[in-house]
Amino acid sequence: MISMNFVKDYIDLKDQDLEELANKVTKAGINVEHVINTKINNLVVGEVKTCINHPDSDHLHICTVDIGKEVIKIVCGAPNVKEGIKVIVALPGAVLPGNFEIKKGKIRGEESNGMICALFELGLEEKTEENYNKGIEILKEDAPVGMDAFEYLGKGDTLYDLDVHKHKNNDCRYHIGFAYEIGTIIGRKVTLPEASYKEIKESIKDNFKLDVKTENCTYYKSKMVTDLVVGESPDFIKNRLISCGMRPINNIVDISNYVMLEYGQPLHFFDKDKLGNEIVVRMAKDEEKVTTLDEEERTLTSDDIVITDGKKVVAIAGVMGALNTDVDNNTKTVLIESAIFNATNIRKTARRLNLRSEASLRYEKGLNFEYTDKALDRACYLLEKYASGKVLSDKVEYDNEEKKEKVVTFKTEKINSLLGLDLTDKDVEEQLKKLDFEYEIKDGSFKTIIPRRRLDIEENVNDIAEEIGRLYGYYNLKNTLPILPTKKGAYEHSIEFRKNISKRCRSLGLDETRTYSLVDQKSANMFYTDRETILIPKPMSSDRSALRKTMIPSMLDVIKYNKSRGLKDISIYEVSKVFYDDFKEENHLAIALYGNYISSKWQGINIKGDFYVLKGITEKILDYIGLKNRYSFVISDEESLHPGISADIMIDNKNKVGFLGRIHPKINKDDIYVLELSLDKIDVNVKPLKYKPASKFPSIKKDLAFVVPKTITSEEIEKAIKRAGSRLLTNIELFDLYEGENIGLDNKSLAYNLTFSSLERTLTDEEVTIVFNNIIKEVESKLDAKLRSN
Repeated sequence: MISMNFVKDYIDLKDQDLEELANKVTKAGINVEHVINTKINNLVVGEVKTCINHPDSDHLHICTVDIGKEVIKIVCGAPNVKEGIKVIVALPGAVLPGNFEIKKGKIRGEESNGMICALFELGLEEKTEENYNKGIEILKEDAPVGMDAFEYLGKGDTLYDLDVHKHKNNDCRYHIGFAYEIGTIIGRKVTLPEASYKEIKESIKDNFKLDVKTENCTYYKSKMVTDLVVGESPDFIKNRLISCGMRPINNIVDISNYVMLEYGQPLHFFDKDKLGNEIVVRMAKDEEKVTTLDEEERTLTSDDIVITDGKKVVAIAGVMGALNTDVDNNTKTVLIESAIFNATNIRKTARRLNLRSEASLRYEKGLNFEYTDKALDRACYLLEKYASGKVLSDKVEYDNEEKKEKVVTFKTEKINSLLGLDLTDKDVEEQLKKLDFEYEIKDGSFKTIIPRRRLDIEENVNDIAEEIGRLYGYYNLKNTLPILPTKKGAYEHSIEFRKNISKRCRSLGLDETRTYSLVDQKSANMFYTDRETILIPKPMSSDRSALRKTMIPSMLDVIKYNKSRGLKDISIYEVSKVFYDDFKEENHLAIALYGNYISSKWQGINIKGDFYVLKGITEKILDYIGLKNRYSFVISDEESLHPGISADIMIDNKNKVGFLGRIHPKINKDDIYVLELSLDKIDVNVKPLKYKPASKFPSIKKDLAFVVPKTITSEEIEKAIKRAGSRLLTNIELFDLYEGENIGLDNKSLAYNLTFSSLERTLTDEEVTIVFNNIIKEVESKLDAKLRSN
């Protein structure tokens, strides 16, 4: 993820439309998959004019807030809201993280036209207990009322989600490298950040020595900074880290991550007082153990590169530091490591330990020693400026890095033969200037020096031609081979869709049936009574006198036929057309369940095909199509289904696409459950399915049960749970329904299992408990519910 605010520090983009720039970057061969704008609209700076207690609450307040154009009324529950303060106001229409849309409404009978926000509610702080208890964000007194809040805070950013080809080097994985890529495309120069600092007389060489005992470390440089003051990072560093998906910790740790995002060079800061006076870089011993920063004990092998203090391991090189030398709030002196390790070893170690990180990913791609030096100097500059550090003179270093320049000599004719173009020498010069490649022309040949930052370009003319070609525009390349008209063999969309549905049904354990489209008139009129039945003018028999407008009667006939021949468990489906009104046609899917859906005599397992099993099958099919979170189930009024054990299937809460439930006893006394779904109505435009990785961090599960009136549906409860659950809530599972005299005849108990997890870190019980309690409050306050205690 690339922050364009970050990139703007190194290249002038004031006149660039970032959406259009993304298109240019993609055309040049770097695929920008998504352009993400983190700014939240309808957020303004407001001033609380009055603040009184809510007459019907012991913690809510009724505030009048000046937002510049008008004064509005807002109900606020924050403990620190008061008259005269400047605040962040989310107006109706604002969509906060978690897809929470602000709307006008009433809270405990009082009108509320917005929301006064805390930073964690805007995704600008982590939702910890400390931040939650802090309440709303109080702005400085000079904050301009009515100003866009994100502009005032300096938080808005545009992010490029890049799909970087596996052979592309790190230059698109760090911001200076991406700035060079943009400069190449739009023809502008890159300015490297400030890295100058003052050194004190004391030398690092008097305090520290280095010994590299493995050829898998080719470059190692270190500096020492003392008299550090650990504190909060400046806003611009925190904002950059947050935009790139990193959590700010303190100014020391943040500077390490910030420089890595700048130069692509991972750094490691050792607490010098914990480390001692020596570093030995060597290969680990088999079964050697180390406790890493995540407090996990790791067992190493002889393929792992380690940093030691001469005795114990203080870091797994290129992967993660050890807990015994970590930077904490008492750190006064740090030793900065900027090094290059063998990429293959780093990759194997990270994969084996399941510790692939931002740092290891960059080591795996290879590093440029020039940026290894620049990153070290940049870190010293930032520590001096933002942590009051004093930089010791000199560097301790080890250098066995290959420094031979990559030089390519070629003629324009060779480029043209590879690309099929008619470029002139002037055209080639123009592209080399954009690439910022040094060159000279002698005797009609170009001699080009490839910058060290471009490790992905090999020392051959083919790679130079590729770079020139992508800048010139692949769309300008001429076809030189004859084009033969071909057509890909494939099903038409509607046929492919029906076949995919059929495959999905078979994968769910259903058997396919094929039945006649002609039925008797009684069967034809069972369902869809609002549709007109089409009668056959001269039927061959009364059993085949009408075109069916529903497939359910045909499914019941199949069950009857198989049941009479001794089958006790039947799970069937059919995909076919139905006909109605003025010979309209519609593709339908019908499913029928009778007896056990799953049965294993050996294991003693019998799962009966009932309403909930059929509902689960329906959800699997709709999720497979891509309609997850767009469908819902509402009580059905279909007369041929059992009242109370049936439901209509809705898309986007407005379009009925089918129904499911138990066949009404007046039609068939057997316990049969059926589904009928219009495939034409669900064959709609859906967003492509996205891969979401499983979290490598442990999850926390909690159970809770609510006693609610029988009129309250589980869906309403789940929606309330999701509203209060924040991003930490990743799964809701209903596992128990209880009805009985113990809770009242008009009530029911619904029990849920809630899963909390994060893709970025291990959650704490404290922060999960806060969210868990919010969920209970939300459900109890919005849905006449009580938490069940036994």
